[in-house]
Amino acid sequence: MFQSSISEQLPQDLTSLHRRTTSASACYILGKDLELFSLTMANRGPSYGLSREVQEKIEQKYDPDLESRLVDWIVAQCGGNIEKPQPGKQNFQNWLMDGTILCRLINSLYPRGKEPIKKIPETQMAFKQMEKISQFLQAAEAYGVITTDIFQTVDLWEGKDMAAVQRTLMALGSVAITKDDGLYRGNRDWFHRKSQGNRREFSEEQLRQGQNLIGLQMGSNRGASQAGMTGYGMHRQIM
Repeated sequence: MFQSSISEQLPQDLTSLHRRTTSASACYILGKDLELFSLTMANRGPSYGLSREVQEKIEQKYDPDLESRLVDWIVAQCGGNIEKPQPGKQNFQNWLMDGTILCRLINSLYPRGKEPIKKIPETQMAFKQMEKISQFLQAAEAYGVITTDIFQTVDLWEGKDMAAVQRTLMALGSVAITKDDGLYRGNRDWFHRKSQGNRREFSEEQLRQGQNLIGLQMGSNRGASQAGMTGYGMHRQIM
């Protein structure tokens, strides 16, 4: 109502300027709100009560030994000048949370020139770092990691569930081993090979023959005959 009354009192050219200014101001405020939201989420305080109990159960699922194996694989797979973090869940989180190493990891599993993430910018902006994590998750799912093995961005960014991050990376390594396309680097015993379907092809003749078979669960018709049966409507003779 207030904006409409102002627009009615202004000339047409000033009204257009007013609308452009209002729109630009809204975009600026929205951008600031997003940045403030990201910083607020990143600096959330500790949990208490029931929330704390749930968080402690989640943290118990985190595997320090698995952390060491994943760090070794990521360094071997990405190559280059990636330095290993100090042991510990917090250090592991800090090592991955800007999304750069994760993007390099998924790109290394593709042939040169076919990388799913074309640009990996170095940035300190919170929402840009979360965007890189999201790009990694989308690329990992497209690579073959099933949806139930994909962690949420906040699991890594806020450290909500680092065990879920480990699960995603383990699933990614298993898919890479299973593909066996020569792009996996590292010890092949670090991950298990996923089971693959045994697809079989049948000819048209085999399919037609199969239609004439009676399944065993339906019983068997071997040895069956109509000998000794009387016609419909006739009396049954009892000897």
